[in-house]
Amino acid sequence: MKLKWLGHSAFELTSKRGLNILIDPFIQVNPACPLKPADLHPDIICITHGHADHFGDVVEIARNNPDLIVITNYEISIYLQRNGVNAIGINYGASVRFEDVEIRMLEAKHSSTFDFEIDTKYAGNPGSFLFEFEDDMKVYHAGDTGLFSDMKFVIGEVYKPDIAILPIGNIFTMDMKEASIAAGWINPKFVIPMHYNTFPSIAQNPKEFKKMVTNCKTLIPNVLETIEF
Repeated sequence: MKLKWLGHSAFELTSKRGLNILIDPFIQVNPACPLKPADLHPDIICITHGHADHFGDVVEIARNNPDLIVITNYEISIYLQRNGVNAIGINYGASVRFEDVEIRMLEAKHSSTFDFEIDTKYAGNPGSFLFEFEDDMKVYHAGDTGLFSDMKFVIGEVYKPDIAILPIGNIFTMDMKEASIAAGWINPKFVIPMHYNTFPSIAQNPKEFKKMVTNCKTLIPNVLETIEF
């Protein structure tokens, strides 16, 4: 399995069979990402919630890739379907399978609106995703969230991810202290910080986060860096 950070909360995961999954495709106006939507050709897009910095360029990317499928919550899937996008809506605990990857939606503690609309609209419950690859590698993308106890009792003890991708930016999500607690509860082999330094309001030093995490290895990828597991 290969993992690439595109800045903010956007990641690409690629399975051994070559299935490409794009998470939270905030690309065009993401100051941390040098790519354009036309540069991306995913098979699957997963969207954690409706905020513009996560919903991102999904419609444009989908129109450039007609065979693409979007996995998200029910409310966002309806919005996308009305905009001509092939989207599947699922909810907490449900999973779908594509080739050698099972994708499961789990909980997140956050808000979710289409805040890019003139009249801000409800965009369903925010979520997180667990990706289970055929080689038994499990990747947890927490989405935008605060700390909550199911990170220990459900995500950590039931699903046992090998890699946990956690927000550390504060203001809109967990701060570094809460994220380090989450890493301890989930107890993965690797933890990767996200949702930081995109804007001045979420400026953080990931090396300080690394010092706080004592139970697993912290990986701090550069934007567009690929890590192979």
